[in-house]
Amino acid sequence: MKFAIACGGTGGHLFPGLAVAEVLRGQGHEVLLFVSEKEVDARALRAHPDLPSKKLPSIGLPAIFSPAMVTFLRRLRSSFKTCGASYAADRPDAVLGMGGFTSIAPLIAARRRGIPAFLHESNAIPGKANRLAARFCRSVLLGFDDCARHFAKSMTQVTGTPIRRELTENVPTRDEARRALGLAPHRKTLLVMGGSQGAAGINALMTQAAPYLSAADLQVVHLAGERDVETVQSAYTAAGVPAVVLPFCDRMQEVYPAADLAISRSGAASLGELSWFGLPSLLVPFPYAAEDHQRLNAEIFTRVGAASMLAEKEATGESLSRLLISLLESPQSLTTMAAAAKALAPRDAAARVAAVLAEVKS
Repeated sequence: MKFAIACGGTGGHLFPGLAVAEVLRGQGHEVLLFVSEKEVDARALRAHPDLPSKKLPSIGLPAIFSPAMVTFLRRLRSSFKTCGASYAADRPDAVLGMGGFTSIAPLIAARRRGIPAFLHESNAIPGKANRLAARFCRSVLLGFDDCARHFAKSMTQVTGTPIRRELTENVPTRDEARRALGLAPHRKTLLVMGGSQGAAGINALMTQAAPYLSAADLQVVHLAGERDVETVQSAYTAAGVPAVVLPFCDRMQEVYPAADLAISRSGAASLGELSWFGLPSLLVPFPYAAEDHQRLNAEIFTRVGAASMLAEKEATGESLSRLLISLLESPQSLTTMAAAAKALAPRDAAARVAAVLAEVKS
């Protein structure tokens, strides 16, 4: 069979889409990816040179009366034409949108040509793009059951958020992972991450927290994004906190196993990976996320004891450091949180999504 997957724009859309593509390809199907023009997409696809892809110029929806609306509509029209031409030349059996505005044109174009269309919504609440795109789809596949109430019950099913194969195969042990990163083998290890491009707010809080962490017997792996690497590294160095600071890491299977605790944003893809690895977390939701979806995502984890949550606007370096040290110095709490995190998400989400797509010919 042939499938098209629209999954570009952010790591939260792209990586789950890649996970589904890997399963479908492994089953002998053909897959075409529709991605955005952003560097995050290009960087991730370099590791998958065998996956055919097309770039779409879609951008996020601006305010209705914004001058940017003209650009939005022009780019949407261009994306729609690209998808239509692609479907005419090589008609897919089904089209999957992983969310965001990169998905809208492929799904509408599929509907107009009578091609079954499916949408995956990873978050606890759908954004504007997915509320619109769902109108053109046969079914909406969900990362969290909490989201089902926002769609017609008859068209939803919970699959979980797909995890990339590279994160699930040949994963090193904790000692191996720490050795690969140049970390001390027995020191408590904190992973700091803010999504595929880093998080300026978390970076700022950690630079403020560094002096308070200097007395704790811990080490840090911090994925800071391109802009803040030097600033963050300088703060740890000045405080005497052992730290590996990277702009980005494309081998997260060597990072997650090294950590005892993560401090993270609460995008759905990051949460899916934290759940897969059973990694306890302190979640700092992005305060300006659409529909406040990161806070709602985080509440799913805190509700079952898989994570603690800290509001960025209320946090200080000192309060953050106290909370981190308290968690790291409580092995029993970390063990309980790890078990809760691991139990939260299906272990076969990518296969579940792939099975739904393959059913269109049954």
